[in-house]
Amino acid sequence: MAMAALRREGRRLAPLIAPRPINAVRSSLFPSEEQALYGVRSISTQVVRNRMKSVKNIQKITKAMKMVAASKLRAIQTKAENSRGLWQPFTALLGDTPSVDVKKNVIVTVSSDKGLCGGINSTSVKISKALHRLNSGPDKETKYVILGEKAKAQLIRDSKKDIDLSVNEMQKNPLNYSQVSVLADDILKNVEFDALRIIFNKFHSVVSFIPTMSTVLSPEIVERESESGGKVGDLDAYEIEGGETKSEILQNLAEFQFSCVLFNAVMENACSEQGARMSAMDSSSRNAGEMLDRLTLTYNRTRQASITTELIEIISGASALEG
Repeated sequence: MAMAALRREGRRLAPLIAPRPINAVRSSLFPSEEQALYGVRSISTQVVRNRMKSVKNIQKITKAMKMVAASKLRAIQTKAENSRGLWQPFTALLGDTPSVDVKKNVIVTVSSDKGLCGGINSTSVKISKALHRLNSGPDKETKYVILGEKAKAQLIRDSKKDIDLSVNEMQKNPLNYSQVSVLADDILKNVEFDALRIIFNKFHSVVSFIPTMSTVLSPEIVERESESGGKVGDLDAYEIEGGETKSEILQNLAEFQFSCVLFNAVMENACSEQGARMSAMDSSSRNAGEMLDRLTLTYNRTRQASITTELIEIISGASALEG
């Protein structure tokens, strides 16, 4: 609702912010001599007054969006901080090896469904594209799984054939682990992979976020790296009890690890999104205030010039009658 109102006010304000020659701007604010002859002197003040009204409306919307983002941030930040405790034990157990060389890579790009949040989505897309180029080769296959409308809109332009799965409107309802675990299960069933590379923005503060990548290996790759002496977690330090084999345990752990890492990535990115939106709306509100000050000054000057012109005409007319 607020974004639709902001777009509507933006269209009303478009003539003000569009690049135009100085003479064109001056002619729109100050009437020409021909217009003054026909009594159109007050049109310039009316134009400025309408633009001031549009800027005030935009400022109200951006301030409201900032408060809404602050409210959502407080609710999501606690969940994001608590979710960090889910994936850390798996990292210690199975490791996080982004440098492992595999044939089938799947890049899971986490983004937002809405804009007006700075460059948070562009950062994730740039890292995803760079990672795609890095893991491309004659014997390698790299695919995308996209969470969020904004990353999809950018990646579909030049990588449409590499997108295996796309999910939108994840934040339509409050995020929870059950919702994300169902999504993680769908990804594991529909996508073949040796390594999952999850790209997201880790929340650091209201004004900063850290682009982050987490790697989840398939059970076969974890077992291969463990047998070849590669750098994995501390799984071999534990004894396996019960009837399950090591492969079955790795399968269960890999699935659970991916759901926990994905849940943390979604929560961190949602938290970063609200923080970036707060910062963007605060900057927009300040810019609208500065524009309003300039328009007020222009309005006062135009009005004063109009009053001065009228006084000169009255005095000139009185002098002519006396003469």
